[in-house]
Amino acid sequence: MSTLPVTPRRLLLLAAAAVAAGMASGRQADAQQLDIGRATSFIQQTGEELVAAINATGAPVTQRRERVAQILRRAVDVEGVGRFILGRWWRNATAEQQQEYLQLFEQVLIRNLSARFGEYQGVRFALGRTQARTEEDVLVNTVVERPGSAPFGLDWRVAEVGGQPKIVDVIAEGTSLRLTTRSEYSSVISRNNGSVGALLTAMRQQIQQLAAREGG
Repeated sequence: MSTLPVTPRRLLLLAAAAVAAGMASGRQADAQQLDIGRATSFIQQTGEELVAAINATGAPVTQRRERVAQILRRAVDVEGVGRFILGRWWRNATAEQQQEYLQLFEQVLIRNLSARFGEYQGVRFALGRTQARTEEDVLVNTVVERPGSAPFGLDWRVAEVGGQPKIVDVIAEGTSLRLTTRSEYSSVISRNNGSVGALLTAMRQQIQQLAAREGG
């Protein structure tokens, strides 16, 4: 059975998406132009909330994880990003598989961050340049600092989804989270004769591995 790699590079990208998924194919059709200032304020607020949750060492891990989950559900276009990543295989999946896939995808995002709470202790971030990428999305640059590690840059791609700003991608060192994960997921399905079920199994295994790292 194929499994998804839990490499430091992949964990960094997915965790970065939480700390900081073209537009997602599942985006709502009523998208409107997003104001640069609004996108910047949204990223600043979201980042500050996540940093506070990560650095809340006095709280149990389960409580911190749930706080992170609440922030991600509000800030990330989980369905749109998830559908974009699954790509053409979305149409091959049953309605039940589609629903489970989105649930597992959300858990992958959450667990990739909570499994690294210790490594991200003391994390800080600063806003950089913000620019309109298209008429519908904005790229907000941030610099993330961790104790004992070199600072690294993250570009947050923000779009208007359902009347609210949402994170639709994160780009680290020129690498898109969505495109990287899309390639990995497609590879798992292709190696298993087009079975979406094989991907779901691999995602469940990945979540178990991340839960073991977290210890919760």
